[in-house]
Amino acid sequence: MDKSITVNGQTIEYTLKISKRSRSLRISVHPDGEIIVSVPRLMSIGFFVDNFIKRKAEWILAKQKHFRSLGPVTIVKKTKAEKRAEYLENKEIARILVEKKVTEYNKFYNYKIGRIAIRNQRTRWGSCSKRGNLNFNYKLALIPEKLADYIVVHEICHLGELNHSKRFWDLVARTIPDYRALRTELNKIGINYQ
Repeated sequence: MDKSITVNGQTIEYTLKISKRSRSLRISVHPDGEIIVSVPRLMSIGFFVDNFIKRKAEWILAKQKHFRSLGPVTIVKKTKAEKRAEYLENKEIARILVEKKVTEYNKFYNYKIGRIAIRNQRTRWGSCSKRGNLNFNYKLALIPEKLADYIVVHEICHLGELNHSKRFWDLVARTIPDYRALRTELNKIGINYQ
């Protein structure tokens, strides 16, 4: 659903999507300037969304300005068949990469790892369950290796801290001391990863 809001004289147009998987409000700004706001299925729309966008307005406009400074962007829409082919082509490469990195980094953390799965997900790049199962997006095979390292370590550290507290970030910093810079790099290429 297409909507808009005016903040400090600037009109922000966005697409509102109701998501069954989202547990909180999320905003993503795409390289073509499109803004997607994902809302949990049971959340009431209106006041909460408007306030959220107002709080994030400065960040949204800065991201759009950044993408505009890179010049014209051509968005190539892939068919379902093309997306499926890309997934199948890279799934095993991603599995080998992830399993190697999990083994390597977990020598330091020494957590009990459950199942490792490679998935074809649109926006989620990694997740960790309470049972110790780790899920990763096959697209880890398509991004710079240092960024894949950060995502893998991020999820491993959730085995110790299922939150984003200071203790969690201290765990991440033990093996990825420059995690803040890597997180910024991910944001620059359109990957919003906490």
